[in-house]
Amino acid sequence: MASKTYKIGVVGNRDAILPFRLIGFQTFPVTEATEAVNTLRRLSREDFAIIYLTEDMAAEIPETLAYYDKQVLPAIILIPTHKGVMGLGQRRIRENVEKAVGQDIL
Repeated sequence: MASKTYKIGVVGNRDAILPFRLIGFQTFPVTEATEAVNTLRRLSREDFAIIYLTEDMAAEIPETLAYYDKQVLPAIILIPTHKGVMGLGQRRIRENVEKAVGQDIL
């Protein structure tokens, strides 16, 4: 039985995601929220199991993130931009850990 191969993608501001391209990830530059939503939809249909998304774009599309939080795949992981950390990624990790173990252990 053949196993399915999944991909990893990075979505966000071109300058922030460029380093990921240099190490071999597929990158998808976006400049506005609607582009980010459409790109996430497309990647989820194209067997991307992990999608890194910049925090600045994530801040603009909370409803879309809430939808994907309920899906098994893809896992959307927030990353800071070259401008710094907004704290959204850390907050999501904290919420998921609390949901999993019943209390905030971080």
